[in-house]
Amino acid sequence: MNSRFFSLPEEKQQIVLNAGFHVFSRNTYKKSPMSEIADAAGISKALLFHYFHNKKELYLFLWDTCARITVEEMERSGCYEQKDLFNSMNYGMQAKMRITRQYPDMAFFAVKAFYEKDPEVSSDIQKSMAKYLSIHATRKLQELDPEEFIPGIDLNMMYKEMYWASEGYLWEYLQRGNLNFDEMERGFQNLLDFWKSVYLRKTEENPG
Repeated sequence: MNSRFFSLPEEKQQIVLNAGFHVFSRNTYKKSPMSEIADAAGISKALLFHYFHNKKELYLFLWDTCARITVEEMERSGCYEQKDLFNSMNYGMQAKMRITRQYPDMAFFAVKAFYEKDPEVSSDIQKSMAKYLSIHATRKLQELDPEEFIPGIDLNMMYKEMYWASEGYLWEYLQRGNLNFDEMERGFQNLLDFWKSVYLRKTEENPG
């Protein structure tokens, strides 16, 4: 990426980024022309290429921006400080809902990029996601007490299944449009309750 992009005032940088989020969130990578992003940003196509050498560079920069903002919001929410896995998942989803409220195009772009199949960018996105998941999964798995879960459960596989399902849940709602956040929150709570009934060891305190 050309360093001249960072020499722009922050407000102008945000206009360019928002234009990218808007266009990419509504089309596949292949069907999102740089000319349309330039038009949305109110600049020439040549100037956009002056800031970003090609569409892939812009796309991956937008992805990295999403990841940074998401991690920052989840840290502020206390998601990573939760010892209970289900509380951590709930705090994480709450953080993503707040991001969706504040930056709808960015949130939609992030989930859309997660499912992007174009080979030009999909490998980079999946590598980034795998690294992100590995870092946080390792930390969270180290905190889990196997005695709290059903005997013989593969905790690593359980965590991944819950994570992928959470992303799929968010994607389903974003696809619908006209987001009802109260409904989203209730639905995710039902999903958490279901996971608890399936994965937690049955005790007197937790009869299932």
